[in-house]
Amino acid sequence: MPLPLTLDTPIDELYKYRIARLGQTTSHKLATALTGYHAKKKAADAIVEDLLTYLPMRYEDRSNLARIRDLKTGMEASLELYVKNAGGYQVGKKRGYGKPKLFIFEIVAIDKDKTGQDVAVWWFVSGAHARDIVGYYMKRLTRGTRFITFGKWEWDDRRGTFALRLHKPGDELEMLPALERKGDGETRKQGEAVVSKTEDTDDEDSDDPALAAVHAGRRVPVYRKLGDFSSKRLREIVHGALELIPDAEIKETLPDELRRRQGLIGRADAFRKIHFPPEDVSLAEYEIARSPAHHRLIFEDFFWLALGIGLKRGQRIREAKGAMIKIDAQVKQAIASVMPFKLTGAQRNVVRQIFQDMKSDSPMNRLLQGDVGSGKTIVALVAMIAAMENGYQTALMAPTEILAEQHARNIKRLLARTPYRVELLTGSLRAAEKRRLHVSLAAGEIHAAIGTHALVQEAVSFSKLGLVVIDEQHRFGVMQRAELRARGFNPDVLVMTATPIPRSLAMTVYGDLDVSVIDEMPPGRTPIETKVYADNSDDRREVKELLAHELKSGRQIYVVYPLVEESEKMDLKDATKRYEYLRDKVFPKYSVGLVHGKMKPAEKEEVMRRFVAGEIQVLVSTTVIEVGVDVANASVMVVEHAERFGLSQLHQLRGRVGRGAEKSYCALLTSDKRTSVAEERLGIMEQTSDGFLIAEKDLEIRGAGELLGTKQAGLPEFRIGNLFRDQQILEQARKEAEFYLTKRERSTETTRMIQRVKRDERFGLAAVG
Repeated sequence: MPLPLTLDTPIDELYKYRIARLGQTTSHKLATALTGYHAKKKAADAIVEDLLTYLPMRYEDRSNLARIRDLKTGMEASLELYVKNAGGYQVGKKRGYGKPKLFIFEIVAIDKDKTGQDVAVWWFVSGAHARDIVGYYMKRLTRGTRFITFGKWEWDDRRGTFALRLHKPGDELEMLPALERKGDGETRKQGEAVVSKTEDTDDEDSDDPALAAVHAGRRVPVYRKLGDFSSKRLREIVHGALELIPDAEIKETLPDELRRRQGLIGRADAFRKIHFPPEDVSLAEYEIARSPAHHRLIFEDFFWLALGIGLKRGQRIREAKGAMIKIDAQVKQAIASVMPFKLTGAQRNVVRQIFQDMKSDSPMNRLLQGDVGSGKTIVALVAMIAAMENGYQTALMAPTEILAEQHARNIKRLLARTPYRVELLTGSLRAAEKRRLHVSLAAGEIHAAIGTHALVQEAVSFSKLGLVVIDEQHRFGVMQRAELRARGFNPDVLVMTATPIPRSLAMTVYGDLDVSVIDEMPPGRTPIETKVYADNSDDRREVKELLAHELKSGRQIYVVYPLVEESEKMDLKDATKRYEYLRDKVFPKYSVGLVHGKMKPAEKEEVMRRFVAGEIQVLVSTTVIEVGVDVANASVMVVEHAERFGLSQLHQLRGRVGRGAEKSYCALLTSDKRTSVAEERLGIMEQTSDGFLIAEKDLEIRGAGELLGTKQAGLPEFRIGNLFRDQQILEQARKEAEFYLTKRERSTETTRMIQRVKRDERFGLAAVG
């Protein structure tokens, strides 16, 4: 027998512990699946802790299942049933040429005590191998097969009984061993693992009677399928691992006093109970992740993040920076001479905060949040002038070439009468031009370099870089930001985003940045009227009338599509074809342009230049215009297939209009196949123009990963916590981390926890730079 099982035992070695039906091949398959889920580099890195942090998606009380007589329409319930007959039949035989065959697989079943009439459980099977898949199900679901299924039951008039449609049969239907076969599993003592009888098999039909007690007559976890592993198989493996691992090997990581303050149960207790809930707790709490086990593990997840971020922040504050900036009368005069208008109160407050940072001994690391059109760029320009007046170079990075080009145009215009040299550096420049600019940058002849990620390429070096401004920060990878900081004298960094990050998140997720918010719009802005339209002839006629009226009034229009090439699966319209239709059939008297991501940069720039100049009246585009493009004469934003976009994306798109004094409109066209989530999302767009409120809702609907672009932002993925659902726990974890880093900074406990955070690779990514 190998050493005792621990949280650090490699999954590849799990087979050595004689967990039922788990051999060497299956152990390696599991390690590979967990590696993908937890974003680890290789299968050898997957450990038992990774298995135990793969949490159930829901729970079933199999000691108290519903029966057929209990069913009501719309009721969500788990039933234990027996197959009476099962089979598949082809539907949609008139589907177009080349389309895959479509089958319905249907089970007619009854419960053990025959408490009602037979029920139907069915699902669609499609694809090139649909017929083989139907055959596979028929072999497994023979008459008398015992199974549990879960979902929303509906009365089916055609079948004359209750029916359940499954969407993921692998997750929603589970076969159980036949009841007659009783084995040693029911008399096994607590603390003994189920020992393998049939080694190394993933065969669901391998009914080892020793495993029966794991799946029935108790509360059980239901997992999402993981690679080749069904919920049932994962339950067996997790149960086996928990039986073998002693409490002493699930070491406590949080100080006792912290656990007492926060009312947290022990770590070993939490891991056991989060997978197999005891009989005396409320399953309702488990379903909403509010059980004591969930609370403990969510808190721990967030606590290490908060400690990691706090540590990085402390390191930055202690760092010395190269650029020493003075803000004197001369600097203020230089700024005043180029300002085209008076700053708003909110802009002035933010400028004061930025100047305070620039004058300090520590490098600035500030996040500037401002809604679409709130005037962030002018604030960034003020900071750039202050740095340049002090003899330092500045760099402004944008996520797209179009946006970088726009920044360069605007800044060159504003600084035209100053001695500062402003240059655009993007990937699409000719090699000779790039080399010339690289030489000038290194010599200190360029004062403001504006560009895309090309600014961080190894060939680019600065003479005296003092300030870096990053626009739309979450679009950049963390390593790019770190590289840019390394180019200069540990420069000040100002990060701008027009994607409002909910206040509940900003301080924790971006805890190592100081956060400034521009919460006031410049004067002279007229609210944008937003309306949701269905994809039918009446609504389209209304939209066309609006567009015709605005074009006659001399205004310009955006029409945005979700992609460039047709996708049959998503039923989306091809922007290029629609552009031709609008140009030739709908607006033949006007100039219609097209811009999309697959065009050459020079072509995109030319179309955008013509739109900005007013030579193009209707611009058909994919989401490349999402951030920053500024055309004051544009008064209508039409978004096709609006339900395909996230709320924050829609808010960004809407912000492209309403930039002048004229009334502006945003028309959100949706397909007939609207989901309830899409309807709710689009309804919010009609009700409010508050970017922060919209971001909160987007976070609730889509989760933080999509809202913040987690992968790009370099934020660690949370194993258990959910940034929206668990905000209160997040805040408590942040306060505790702060307590240990300030009040208990020199304690042995804090030193131990800091060492743990430093060993965790995830937290090397939790900040800019």
